[in-house]
Amino acid sequence: MSDRAAFLVFDLESVVDGRLVQLARFPDQPHLTPGEAVKRWQAQLIEAGKSDFVPHTFHLPVSVAIARVAEDYTLIDVKNLDRPRFRPQVIARQFWNGWRKHLERNRAEPPCFVTFNGRFFDLPVMEHAAYRFGIPVPEWFRMDGPGYQQPRNRYNATYHFDVQEFITNAGATHANGGLDLFARLVGGCGKMDTKGSMVQELWERGERERIDDYCMCDALDTYFVFLRCRVLQGAITLEQERDIVARARGWMETQAGVNMALAEYLRAMGDWRTPTDDADGMLDG
Repeated sequence: MSDRAAFLVFDLESVVDGRLVQLARFPDQPHLTPGEAVKRWQAQLIEAGKSDFVPHTFHLPVSVAIARVAEDYTLIDVKNLDRPRFRPQVIARQFWNGWRKHLERNRAEPPCFVTFNGRFFDLPVMEHAAYRFGIPVPEWFRMDGPGYQQPRNRYNATYHFDVQEFITNAGATHANGGLDLFARLVGGCGKMDTKGSMVQELWERGERERIDDYCMCDALDTYFVFLRCRVLQGAITLEQERDIVARARGWMETQAGVNMALAEYLRAMGDWRTPTDDADGMLDG
């Protein structure tokens, strides 16, 4: 197995920049604290019959977990950026500079980002972070040549494979159940005691490591769901998938003693079983 990362499977967690909300949404109310500004806007969104989710343009990345995956889909490792300091600017610089280093090693086969819903959230957040902090990434933002060859093109799977986009046929349907459902279907961990809706509160309480651990587990779930997508595409067989998963489990077991997130993931991880023709009796009463 080569240790060259052909795929960078990543997940991020973000928090709302309350100072930016106060500046952009309530400039005539300077007495508002950043937290109060966020809560006021969320209340307005709910009153308007919308979700209280603040648009991604107001978010800062506070946790990014990246699973490096080899060309044969073997898991090389999984790491969190800027742990234990969790500085948005450092996270953004490490993310983009790391991608550029991988690209420099093999421009003929650029590393492919793999995400779940990253087309609409994770990558836009990281792109906005590059804008905010002035991080040049010319190889990613290039606009020369045919549009379909540009890295940011929605249908360019060479640079980015969004698992949710694949499952929903580019948004033609809905991925009801989200990553949690599709991870559980193949024996992944799925959501445990932490959920994305809790991240803002956890951050404000100072529970940074818990956010980071949650992010790592989601990156691993995305990796395992990605493997099944590759089975559908004929890139690997079910038998190969089972072997790849076993090797990934073995790597996690070697790291579990020093990485509590991996230990927790292994405890919650289901058995990886090859589906049988009778669907394992799942329709039985």
